[in-house]
Amino acid sequence: AMPRNAAAAAGLACSLVPPEALARLLLQSPGPAGPPETHDTLPAGGEPADDLAAIVAHLASVTGHDFSAYKTSSVQRRIERRLAVHGLTTLSAYRRLLTDSAQEAALLQKELFIGVTAFFRDPAVWQAAAETALPELLHRAAQRPQRRLRGWVVGCSTGEEAYTLAMLLVEQMERDALSREVDVQIFATDANADAVEFARRGLYPDSALAPLTPQRRARFFVAEGGGWRVSKSLREKVLFARHDLIRDAPFSRLDLVSCRNLLIYLRAPMQEKVLRLFHYVLQPEGRLVLDHSETVGRAEGLFEPLDPKSRIYRRIEVPGARASPSFPMPVDARSPLRTPESPAVSEREAPVGPSLQTLAERLILDEVAPPAVIVDATGDILYVSGRTGSFLEPAAGRANWNVHAMAREGLRVALSAGLRLALEEDKPVHRRGLKVEFHGTEMDVELTVRPLHWTGHGPLLLVIFREMPPAPKRRRQRAVRDEELQRAVEEAQALREEMRSSQEELQSTNEELQSTNEELQSTNEELQSTNEELTTSKEEMQAMNEELQTVNSELMSKIEDLAQAQSDLRNLLNSTQIATLFLDAAMNVRRFTEQAKKVINLREGDVGRPLTDLTTTLEYPELIDDVTNVLRTLEFCERSIRTQDGRWYSVRVMPYRTAENVIDGSVLTFVDITPVKILEAQLHGAAQAARGSSADPVGP
Repeated sequence: AMPRNAAAAAGLACSLVPPEALARLLLQSPGPAGPPETHDTLPAGGEPADDLAAIVAHLASVTGHDFSAYKTSSVQRRIERRLAVHGLTTLSAYRRLLTDSAQEAALLQKELFIGVTAFFRDPAVWQAAAETALPELLHRAAQRPQRRLRGWVVGCSTGEEAYTLAMLLVEQMERDALSREVDVQIFATDANADAVEFARRGLYPDSALAPLTPQRRARFFVAEGGGWRVSKSLREKVLFARHDLIRDAPFSRLDLVSCRNLLIYLRAPMQEKVLRLFHYVLQPEGRLVLDHSETVGRAEGLFEPLDPKSRIYRRIEVPGARASPSFPMPVDARSPLRTPESPAVSEREAPVGPSLQTLAERLILDEVAPPAVIVDATGDILYVSGRTGSFLEPAAGRANWNVHAMAREGLRVALSAGLRLALEEDKPVHRRGLKVEFHGTEMDVELTVRPLHWTGHGPLLLVIFREMPPAPKRRRQRAVRDEELQRAVEEAQALREEMRSSQEELQSTNEELQSTNEELQSTNEELQSTNEELTTSKEEMQAMNEELQTVNSELMSKIEDLAQAQSDLRNLLNSTQIATLFLDAAMNVRRFTEQAKKVINLREGDVGRPLTDLTTTLEYPELIDDVTNVLRTLEFCERSIRTQDGRWYSVRVMPYRTAENVIDGSVLTFVDITPVKILEAQLHGAAQAARGSSADPVGP
């Protein structure tokens, strides 16, 4: 039950079968999926498109990730891998399985997340980036007031490429004195939460560092356990976050975007939207790095190739191309992976080129309308209009698209109070005279928070930012006192609101701490009880250990006595100068003395062999019969036997009795009686000679 329960808890097992069935499943399992094909339509004669689209739609509703913008061939190939794992043959059957199993939805999502990465993957690309792109970007960043370079690694997987970019930047900064004070900030994002968590830990096996030179390994990694951990100085330059490129708002004011091995999995309309998004978030003269199998395609008017072979591009400033993108990015309604009930994209979001009227409206909005965002009651940004970079900036760390976290210094207090007041009183709130610093310049900002009423949605708020022109000097002198007084009143009101909110949060935190303290006390009592039980078990184990040591000592003493007795017995037998052979009940050799080797051809390896397999110099063919007869009658047998070399032995066969008086074999002794036989022959000859002389006639 233990391995089965562990597999169920982990939720990673595709099949639970006996070991003998694993080979058959492995042979039936398809191989690893190759690169995506260029076409993105359903193959002829395949499963109905409705089943495939329904699978993608169900996966989006369960996991929150929409794969309808992916190429159909790539999605279908990975779904077919899951069909092979479960032994299914149709998409409709797999659709029913997916509906009934939330675990299968998670496994399918992991199958669709393609994490192909390595340190310095495609070294020629990184060499070209280090020589052409990075030095210029660092010089440009060194001339800014903040002296900061911002990069974004899209689809970072387990983080190798993000750390590669950081290593190259650090090495370039060490070589160039002008760039040493630049603050490097790299955002590394991926939709796969497990991969992002692995990248955050920064602990890699030894095999993953094979592409690195020994100098880079010693410079940027520290040995830990059986692997290598990224050094603290390099880790601080990379911020990892779970981010869906199609659904979530992007990072802004970037100098470099690295998107490698991602666009090839997206359909052509979505590729164009993503490239326009990169153009929007990059600063002038920013760099875009793609994979060797990717190009800018229909967005070639937005980027200029610096190194076509290495796929390194420079952003081109195009009038009218800075329109704020929509999030989530709309998926083409013509995609085979879209369900029939999916809403079609609006005219503004259609992938075809905009009409002249639409283009004019966008340009007018960008030039005339103030920047604004739409947020919900918690402050999460739902829509961005215009360029809000002067008023909002992404917060460091995990991606957080909340307006409270993104507001620049000087706007946070007024914005928090304005949102709360607009929700409570359901009327517009205005805040004037706010001071915001941007690019080293202080500007006056007017903030407006307006409630929105939209059927089918919770409370929404429109936040409008207006940069106010500096007032004439005389007018400012006349209005200084009024502005200071108004600002003091607004700040006091904001402070009261903030204090009230802080008190509520403090009370809530106090209650949570009290509850946590009670839980810790209960846990402490349980731990004390467990400790007492463990102490008792330890004492019992110690007593048992002492008993085992005593028994072990007694056994060792008996073994020594037995060995001594065996040595005494061997010496006793050898000292008798009598050839002795011990057989068991099956007439197999059990033991023999050294003198027995002269009679029977024996050696140490013959112990356990049958007596019938041994050769002897005795002219005694009845030996086996005599031994069998002794074992049967329990009467000893004694014979005088001659050897082939003329010697005589007295062979005695006796039953072998144990200490319990049990017959357990036989004992054969061989006593050399050759001198006796010689003397007997001499006496017999002398007697015959005497009898012959007495029989001769007496002469006259």
